[in-house]
Amino acid sequence: MTVPLKAIFFDVGNTLLFPAWNKMLAALHQQRIVPDPKRLRSIECQTKNEFDATLRSGSPADHGFWYIFYSHLLDSLSMKDDRLHDQLVSATRISANWCEIRPGTRETLLRLRKQYRMGVISNADGKIAGVLERCGIADCFQTIVDSAIVGYEKPHPAIFEAALQGMGSAAPESLYVGDIYSVDYVGATAAGMGAVLMDICGAYRDSKLPRVETLEELELKLNTGRFHRSIPA
Repeated sequence: MTVPLKAIFFDVGNTLLFPAWNKMLAALHQQRIVPDPKRLRSIECQTKNEFDATLRSGSPADHGFWYIFYSHLLDSLSMKDDRLHDQLVSATRISANWCEIRPGTRETLLRLRKQYRMGVISNADGKIAGVLERCGIADCFQTIVDSAIVGYEKPHPAIFEAALQGMGSAAPESLYVGDIYSVDYVGATAAGMGAVLMDICGAYRDSKLPRVETLEELELKLNTGRFHRSIPA
């Protein structure tokens, strides 16, 4: 039996909004060090694969994603500075620093909103709704669930369940779109939802996981029924 898709939930960071690197890397820029985008994308892929492998093995991650990311970045720059590392990690945790939005994002979301109920589920600092509003897309969503307000972070099932309840949606009829397998894909599917990876950096290109690289690609695949689910009758 094919279950029609009725609701789509989105992650925010690296899915809808992207780092304002001038703010995130300000501590490096003050030292006149400006990592090139290619280096940042490569380290993002490396970190995702490493972070996922740790959690897939059943071992708890010793550090969070961005702790690992900046460790790799500083290593690639031959820098060892714990204070600088902590500054970089702290800047990444400020939701206001995730404010770069790709052209066409609002237009695509508005088209999707005509067909689906839409919401946000984000590990954030309690202020993500304001960031989405300033970026001009908050009104595209019926619900915005922020981990700092709910009290649970992805991949904990409680944050997904809170979002489903707030939307009045059933898990089998809902899809989640996020960028990290072990956080977004695993968390959503454990809650009974479908899931798709927004894989812009290409970390999962060689996997068999459902993935897209743009919102426009997501829209195209939704229109062809790619992400509707089949479950036993």
